[in-house]
Amino acid sequence: MDVEQVGAGTAAGPPESTESQESHEASEGTAPLASDLRVAVARITRRLRQSHAVGDVSLSGMSVLARLAADGPDSPGSLAELERVRPQAMAATLAALEQRGLVLRSPHAVDRRRSVVAVTAAGRDMLAARRTESVRRLADAIAEFTPREQRTLAAALPLLDRLAERL
Repeated sequence: MDVEQVGAGTAAGPPESTESQESHEASEGTAPLASDLRVAVARITRRLRQSHAVGDVSLSGMSVLARLAADGPDSPGSLAELERVRPQAMAATLAALEQRGLVLRSPHAVDRRRSVVAVTAAGRDMLAARRTESVRRLADAIAEFTPREQRTLAAALPLLDRLAERL
């Protein structure tokens, strides 16, 4: 009888395959990296957010504005799904944006019971100003890095984008 068969059928169940064991070990090995990455990204986000004035558009509001500016008008339900938030949270975000004149809600062309939200010129201006400020702050900080560190950071960007898509 071979070694794999000895463990088969015991109270512990069949032995794990080598592939699933390796996958489990790899995921345990990536936990410290994941924790460090979470902390670093949170610190960057918090510091960028702190640079904006009190009463400024929220991070979720800016995300919605950016999505509408890039992808065009969309329904509140679809936006909630894309932003991975509950419809109630999206409704509150859209209400705040609409109150400030940054988005405009209009009836759906086919189903008048539904609405479509689009970014306004004021919303585009807000988005551009906020991006400019954030980019300037990031660029100033990155300028203090060595050229090699800057290349390393640039090389990591495709991986960070891929990571964001998988979350």
